[in-house]
Amino acid sequence: MKQAIVGFLLDEDEHWLAKLACGHHQHVRHNPPWQNRSWVISDEGRKRKIGFRINCKKCDMNAPRDWS
Repeated sequence: MKQAIVGFLLDEDEHWLAKLACGHHQHVRHNPPWQNRSWVISDEGRKRKIGFRINCKKCDMNAPRDWS
């Protein structure tokens, strides 16, 4: 299910997580060649992705929210 990105935070290993409108978190890594998300590296890049909709696998599994 597609959900909008509403913010970002770092996990305990300092990897970026997208905070989604549904209340779930999802890693958004830049790990070429497997994942090309160079936008996650900069503050400006992350700001441009606010509102962008990504697939939330946790919603598909009816998982509980990660945040309230």
